[in-house]
Amino acid sequence: MRCTRCGICCKQTQMLLSEKDIKLLQKAGHNPKQFIRINKQGYAQLQNKQHYCIFYDTQNRACKAYRERPTGCRLYPIIYSEEEGVIVDDICPPKESVTGTEIKNKTSVLMKLLRAIDEQAAKRRLRE
Repeated sequence: MRCTRCGICCKQTQMLLSEKDIKLLQKAGHNPKQFIRINKQGYAQLQNKQHYCIFYDTQNRACKAYRERPTGCRLYPIIYSEEEGVIVDDICPPKESVTGTEIKNKTSVLMKLLRAIDEQAAKRRLRE
């Protein structure tokens, strides 16, 4: 798939973060207090600023943390739907360009990521 940099996926994001994602962003010099919010269920999520992901530059239509972007952003528009399982996100304009091979290749990575994120959220809940 070829990203058009429209920013739709970055608008009011609820992107979940793994500990690996957080460490990668931290290593690149980003302050976790500025980009993470922990929701009521213990999940780490990217923060929004002015309705967009904290890292999305609305003027240049680009990610300011592209090289170290979270795994979920790298896999997008392949997402997990509670109702349908692994799907291509309908809000993504070039969604039709996603191939079956791309979906297949990204599915195992996505499922492994979600298991890790669930485990990490459960640990955060236990610490409360």
